[in-house]
Amino acid sequence: MELIELCKAVKTASKDIMKASTAQKNAVLESIAQEIEQHMDEIMVANQKDVDEGEKRGMNKGLIDRMHLTKERLAQIVVGVRQVKALNDPIGEIEDMKTSPNGLQIGKMRVALGVVGMIYEARPNVTVDAAVLCLKAGNAVILRGSKDILQSNIVLVRLMRHALEKQNMNPDIITLLEDTSRETSSQLMRMNDYLDVLIPRGGASLIKTCVENASVPVLETGTGNCHVYVDKDAKLEDALSIIINAKTSRTSVCNACESVLFHKDIPDTFIKEVIDALKVHNVIIHADQDICLLDDTCILASEDDYHKEYLDLEISMKKVDSLQTAIDHINTCSTHHSETIVSENYSSIQQFIKEVDSACVYANASTRFSDGFEFGLGAEIGISTQKLHARGPMGLKALTTQKYIILGNGQIRQ
Repeated sequence: MELIELCKAVKTASKDIMKASTAQKNAVLESIAQEIEQHMDEIMVANQKDVDEGEKRGMNKGLIDRMHLTKERLAQIVVGVRQVKALNDPIGEIEDMKTSPNGLQIGKMRVALGVVGMIYEARPNVTVDAAVLCLKAGNAVILRGSKDILQSNIVLVRLMRHALEKQNMNPDIITLLEDTSRETSSQLMRMNDYLDVLIPRGGASLIKTCVENASVPVLETGTGNCHVYVDKDAKLEDALSIIINAKTSRTSVCNACESVLFHKDIPDTFIKEVIDALKVHNVIIHADQDICLLDDTCILASEDDYHKEYLDLEISMKKVDSLQTAIDHINTCSTHHSETIVSENYSSIQQFIKEVDSACVYANASTRFSDGFEFGLGAEIGISTQKLHARGPMGLKALTTQKYIILGNGQIRQ
């Protein structure tokens, strides 16, 4: 199907989902969960084709991990679908209703965005997350995943469209753009007559391409150069476990730690303990000169290393003179995604939380919690590092907007 015809069909379908009741949307979501549960083997066969092709092309192991679907991961996707089903439906909510001096009742009603275009890379879980969130928020969605996960996406979207049909809903509410060429993606970015918003989710180059080339409004998700700062008043046992978890529990995700800052008063013996613990996990360490003197396997860091999202078993490290120096470094080098301070000092924690300019700012916890599921939002559409119109993990409300409603009884303006 030509892109413009596909977009027209989705635009038409958006009117159907906009009018759907909460009960109708929840019935579709339950049907989607059941379709995935009943066809896990079929999904994994298709996914394995994508994985095999990626390995043949020498794809990075971290990216292979992102695209790989196991039964456990599919089960988690199903849990996410049912979490979204259980969430309160924001559509139709009335907020800030006030009565003006002339008797007009003025308030705001939450409504769907309309048609969402989703451009993303090698993560088939995003296919389901984006579809179910858009659906529950009353939107139709055009999914354009990368060619690396095309076989997985074809099966997943076919199952979700079947779930829509089983509930007598228009299947075009969830539509896959199977043409993954750059030319078609560029055209999609300029479909202003049919798309209401475009959401890119992936690496820095994909997001930059969309922001610079789209004429459709872009709801920007961010890359993750996330930091752990070990304050002079840190509980070192906690600092060690937080660093190891944030870096090694899953390296290919945007909420993984990519840089560790140590206050200058932290003992070298502890920094060496952190280095040794990371080396057990085969983490390559790029560090400043002082830290390199503690272990000759460390690589002297360049300035670029402190700005990198590695998405791999690599990390940067640096000693800083003060809490303020750490905050300034993070605000300069981070991608404003997720940062954490490890400290027992209340004043230091408050200063860090107040002054660090990132979407998610933690105290004494791993950055790996930056996730819609963990935040109780159900599946997420992405994590926004911009400030308009959403920031942090984006759930249902981020996929809606508001319109004013005005109730009168014959008033005219004088």
